[in-house]
Amino acid sequence: MADTTFSKTEIIGLVVRLSLVSAVTFLSIKWLMNQIDPTNKSKKKAKKLAAERLKRLAGTGTTSVSIDKLSEYEMMIASHLVHPEDIPVTWSDIAGLDSVINELRETVILPVKRRELFTDSRLTSAPKGVLLHGPPGCGKTLIAKATAKEAGMHFINLDVSILTDKWYGESQKLASAVFTLAVKLQPCIIFIDEIDSFLRSRNSTDHEATAMMKAQFMSLWDGLITDSSCSVIIMGATNRPRDLDKAILRRMPATFHINLPNEVQRKKILQLILENEPISVDVDVDKLAEVTDGFSGSDLKELCRNASIYRVRDFLRTEAGGGVIGSLDNSHEEDEYHDALRPIIMSDLLDSFGKMRKSKLQCGSFPLTGRIDVD
Repeated sequence: MADTTFSKTEIIGLVVRLSLVSAVTFLSIKWLMNQIDPTNKSKKKAKKLAAERLKRLAGTGTTSVSIDKLSEYEMMIASHLVHPEDIPVTWSDIAGLDSVINELRETVILPVKRRELFTDSRLTSAPKGVLLHGPPGCGKTLIAKATAKEAGMHFINLDVSILTDKWYGESQKLASAVFTLAVKLQPCIIFIDEIDSFLRSRNSTDHEATAMMKAQFMSLWDGLITDSSCSVIIMGATNRPRDLDKAILRRMPATFHINLPNEVQRKKILQLILENEPISVDVDVDKLAEVTDGFSGSDLKELCRNASIYRVRDFLRTEAGGGVIGSLDNSHEEDEYHDALRPIIMSDLLDSFGKMRKSKLQCGSFPLTGRIDVD
C-alpha cells in the first residue's frame, strides 16, 4: 500500500499554490468584470473629476475632507459637487420673486449662517427638506443654486441616473454615499431636479431594487432630520408635486410655490434681462409685460434672445446686399460690428412674442385668458 502521508513542507507548498491560484483567479475575474462593465469608463471619469473638485475645495479651505478617506461610492457622488464660488447665479439674477427669496433667507439661510442665534431651540433649526414646485421655467433651479451661493454651502447637483446601477446592491450603496458625503461636507445642499421622477408614489409595480433604494433614501433622510446639529438640506424641484410620495412630502416641510409671474413680476424680469442689452428708446417694457400673460421667466428670456437675433439677421442681409444672408466669415473688427448693428427695437420684441405665442398655442401649453392686441 502506497504511502499517502505528506510532509509539513509539502502541505505548506500546496497551501501557497492554492492561495496563488485563488488570488490570480479573483484578480482575473475582477479585471474581466471591469472590462465588460459598460459604466467602467464613466466611473473612472467621475472619480477623476471628483478628485479635482475635492482637491480644489481643500485648497480654498472650505473643507477638510481628505480624498483618501472617501469610498469609491462617495467619489462617484462627489463628481456632482459644485463649489459655491462656481455657482454663477445670485439673488440679483432673479427678478419678481422677492417674497420667496426673503422667506428662504429667513427659514433656510439664516439658521445656517447664524447658528449661534438658534442654539437655544430645536424648533428654529433649518428645515432638512425644501420643496420648490410650480410650472416649468419659473426659476426653481435658479433659486436652489442662488440659495447655496448665498449661504456659502456646498452644492451637490444630484443626477439621479447615477443611483441606478445595473449591479444588485450598488444602487443602495450609492444612495447611502449621497448622505455620508454630504455629512462630511456640511453645510451642504443636495439638490434633486425633477424629484418626482425619482421619489414618486410607491406602488406594487415598482422594481424590487427601486423600492429598496427609495426606502433606504428615506431612512437615511430621517437620520438627518433627527440630528439637529447636521447642516445638510435636501432641496427638490418639481412641476408635479402630486406625483410625489406622501412620505417624501412629510420630509419636506418647507414648500415654496413658484408660480407663473404676474404683470408686475414680468416687468421686473424683462428689465433685468434687457438691463445690459443695446435697446432702442421705443422699447416699451410696460406694454411687453402686459401682453406676455402666461409667459414664464424662461419664456421671457427666450423672447428677448430671439429679438436680439433679428437685428443680427438684418445686418447680415444688409451685408449681402439684400440677399438672404451675408458672409459667415469674420472680416471685420469687433468694434465695427458694435457700430454697425442696430439696437433691439420694439417691433423685434413683438415679432418674437407673436412667434412664441403661436408656437405655444399650437403645442397647447399657453393658457389664453382673453384677446391680446399687440398692434
